[in-house]
Amino acid sequence: MRKVTVSLIKADVGSVAGHTTVPDELKKAAEENLKNAVDSGLIIDFRVFNAGDDLELLMTHEKGVDSEEIHRLAWETFEKAAGVAKELKLYGAGQDLLKDAFSGNVRGLGPGVAEMEFTERGAEPVIAFMMDKTEPGAFNMPIFRMFADPFNTAGLVIDPSMHQGFVFEIWDIKESKRVFMKTPEEMYDILALIGGKSRFVIKRVFPKEGGKLPADEPVAVISTEKLYEIAGEYVGKDDPVALVRAQSGLPAVGEVLEAFAFPHLVSGWMRGSHNGPIMPVPFKYSKCTRFDGPPRCIAAGFQLANGKIVGPVDMFDDPAFDYTRQKAMEIAEYMRRHGPFEPHRLPSEDMEYTTLPKVLEKLKERFEEV
Repeated sequence: MRKVTVSLIKADVGSVAGHTTVPDELKKAAEENLKNAVDSGLIIDFRVFNAGDDLELLMTHEKGVDSEEIHRLAWETFEKAAGVAKELKLYGAGQDLLKDAFSGNVRGLGPGVAEMEFTERGAEPVIAFMMDKTEPGAFNMPIFRMFADPFNTAGLVIDPSMHQGFVFEIWDIKESKRVFMKTPEEMYDILALIGGKSRFVIKRVFPKEGGKLPADEPVAVISTEKLYEIAGEYVGKDDPVALVRAQSGLPAVGEVLEAFAFPHLVSGWMRGSHNGPIMPVPFKYSKCTRFDGPPRCIAAGFQLANGKIVGPVDMFDDPAFDYTRQKAMEIAEYMRRHGPFEPHRLPSEDMEYTTLPKVLEKLKERFEEV
């Protein structure tokens, strides 16, 4: 069986009316570039999305993870779209392109990346999750619930092929280190780490040895790029993306989506400096307007057929998630009433990359010993 690679690469290269939404002109430019890549045989298939003000490129190919050719294609596609954005004088034109030139890989250059290589099964459902106005750690809770929480995923209890659990690859994004940990036996230790979502982030999930799927092929992967660590200052939200495979030894599609039925609190929102609920929305509602939020997540479900994309399905375009959206807005209203006070505003240690240090610098000479 041949292996296929699914690459989901995103960047904010310009939007209409502040940080609101990507206009059709930018998506058209991206589609033209990727269509040429299909015609040349570089990629098998693609789809172009937007999650709020982020341009999202979903591509399938056989070049493997971290392919220079694929990353160059993404970079050049973002550059082309950024050129259109500059012509249209869009807000934040080229914002996430933090370097002047491509250097073999888009990691560390600004765009966010989630990609996985695996052996395509007889039926291969994949869901691409795309968030706006939040941080990589925003995926910690839902990914944990999908693959480790029996109250979310019934298959962990009643499906023998899932009973042995999964392996979590967790990154310490402050120290640039990683650790591999197993569920269910190390569940409490995992939670001790990933509960600190601003530092410890789930990067990948793997099956265990002896299961229905190869243990060295990931079943979930999340982007972990933090823009302020690249740029040295606030340049925008990280707006993470994730790819999750489903069914046949993995959580069912409904179990994967169930992890978003609770609008948990994440960091981001206005100026990247506030906590608020993540709201699962259909594609048409991904634009963030109220206080540049609340943070959003869209989900594009598709099947793979020899690398070809069948779909997508707008997975959150379902009244079953109306209650979650209503609850998210109740939480958003409650958090907004705190104004500039914590816990709506992030704690001081998480504000170091914002404009707050400039305020402190201005006042430093006025502080007296007590």
